[in-house]
Amino acid sequence: MEFKQVVGLRRSIRYYQPYRPVEREKIQTILEAARLCSQAVNSAWSRAIVVYRDDLSEEDREALKIPTTTAQLDMAPVWIFWYGDMSAPSLGKRTLKELVDIGALNPSHGWSHSYVDDVIWPQVLQPIAANPSALLALTGVEAGLAICQALLAAVDLGLGTQLVAVNQARATEILGVPEHLVPLVVQLVGYSAEDREAGGQRPRQPFEELYFEGHYGTPFERDEAVVDSLKKDGMIMKQGPFKWRHDEVRALARQFGLPE
Repeated sequence: MEFKQVVGLRRSIRYYQPYRPVEREKIQTILEAARLCSQAVNSAWSRAIVVYRDDLSEEDREALKIPTTTAQLDMAPVWIFWYGDMSAPSLGKRTLKELVDIGALNPSHGWSHSYVDDVIWPQVLQPIAANPSALLALTGVEAGLAICQALLAAVDLGLGTQLVAVNQARATEILGVPEHLVPLVVQLVGYSAEDREAGGQRPRQPFEELYFEGHYGTPFERDEAVVDSLKKDGMIMKQGPFKWRHDEVRALARQFGLPE
């Protein structure tokens, strides 16, 4: 699938085929995509724990549910628990030197082992590590990049996926998560029971209200020729709801014994 179409088809899928397992190689591919994301200082800011729904006891599965995340957990066969690693900056000395050694960070930009030791470590990484709010924000952003690539990889593999919240306190207990990991989100993965377009692309705020050019408040004017090109490539798709969407939702609700 072309990248633009992957972006265009990504939806939060809320109905999964509960009886159809996901191939392990597809889960690995999702994790491989996350591992290759952009990472500040080339450190690993995210961790993931793959949990198979049917390997959990009914008691643990129920304990992880919150009011907004119930039926999805019963349907999706794979849950990927994503965490941010607050210790990532501490690895920066080593990982940056690795980038120097392979020429990714080069002398023409001032990089060397001594520059990492004498400048980057004391002036950049140590202050971040010592500032809890800055560290938390950076960890969230960096782990978010990995999660985004995991989502797009799942779509590319023909899977349904979405990010949900769960009872993270209970997840920490059940999964034995160490203290330096910050719970973020859970990515559900499975084969979609609903149409992959899930009733159409979601409405978004107007483009010009989100993006600016030159300075804040000056809208980045949308070029309709670019919009038409992206429609042709499948990135921008018809906005929901499709006229049959509500009938589809009612049919799915009946199929899974959920409220209509």
